[in-house]
Amino acid sequence: MQLDFHYYATYCAAFIAGYSHDESLQIAYSDQFTDCCSRTLLQKLNGPLSAATTQLQLELMDARTDPTGLHDITRIWASFHFLPGDLNAKAEKFCGRRYLHKYRLICNTNSALLKDTVELARGRSLQAVGIAMHVLSDTWAHRYFAGTPTLVINNVNYYFYELVPEGDDFREVQIKFNHDPRSIDDPEKSVYTNSLYQSNENSIMNLGHGRAGHFPDYGFARYKYLPAWGGYKEILKDNPSDYYHAFCQMAFALRCLRTGGEFETGVYDFDAVKPWEDDIRSLLEKRQIDASADWKALAEKISGCEIEDFDMDKYQSEYTDADEVSRDDTFLGRFIIAALAQKSMVTNRIFTSGNPIAGVSVDFKKSGFSGIRDYQKLAKEYGRRQIDV
Repeated sequence: MQLDFHYYATYCAAFIAGYSHDESLQIAYSDQFTDCCSRTLLQKLNGPLSAATTQLQLELMDARTDPTGLHDITRIWASFHFLPGDLNAKAEKFCGRRYLHKYRLICNTNSALLKDTVELARGRSLQAVGIAMHVLSDTWAHRYFAGTPTLVINNVNYYFYELVPEGDDFREVQIKFNHDPRSIDDPEKSVYTNSLYQSNENSIMNLGHGRAGHFPDYGFARYKYLPAWGGYKEILKDNPSDYYHAFCQMAFALRCLRTGGEFETGVYDFDAVKPWEDDIRSLLEKRQIDASADWKALAEKISGCEIEDFDMDKYQSEYTDADEVSRDDTFLGRFIIAALAQKSMVTNRIFTSGNPIAGVSVDFKKSGFSGIRDYQKLAKEYGRRQIDV
């Protein structure tokens, strides 16, 4: 997903769930900031580098793909953008252990890890809630791809067709991919940019849905393809339907976190969203690569308040100007604590499932602090607030 959904749509869902205008803005900001908090930015802020929730293209170009490098990449992308759907999944056919480890990282919706992610935010900061909403919504956009470099899981080939609405039916159009990062996706011609094919299984070009470009992030996208991991059986993705479910699931999760209700996977707050269903579905069907203006207009219609545009620099001076004692209580300080908690939780779930692909993990609840210095901050916070990671 992109800024249009992670920021403006999340604001809408939070407001519908009963959060105030200001609270909804903080949740939405934290959701979108998850796509911005790179090591490059943290270095500029003199923040803990282990709190990175994304990697810039330039960072990925320099990323190592030896075991240690792959651990680092997987901890970021599986924790925040491609939440594994089933860490104990069984492959359809016999396969080697190395492939099975990657197969078990395939992202999917309504997983046990999603419930853990939402529960981790319960009683915590609004920044933690925003991160949880980012992870939740990305499970819908990124399902069937894995947050680790792998050709066998993430590759797409010539059999990749867009289903374009035409009257009461759909017209199949074979998508044309190019590899020029300067080019702009063209929905009218079904021309999109993707990563360059690399036969190396662990090439960074094979991370996530890079081989399908930004196309899976568009709300209007309907497509079918034949992934190797699925035995070359056709998979159909219907983003307008999936994104509506993502929105209604966010509304339900946010209401549970606000009121103390129990969050369960597979439950959607259709009733609360019903007054806005036609607006949302119409918006999602619109063939545009950036729906921010439409989502912003809807957000202001729902809340009656002016919605400020996302500004990545908004809270940076507050963080850099604060002393060491008060820094953790700034907006970005709370975001960093929440990011460390989410990354620690997901990495620990992967590691304790017997999967080494994200590296070794420490269970703070049982072992206290051990290992990476940056996590001393999280261990200290765990002791103060009893964070369950």
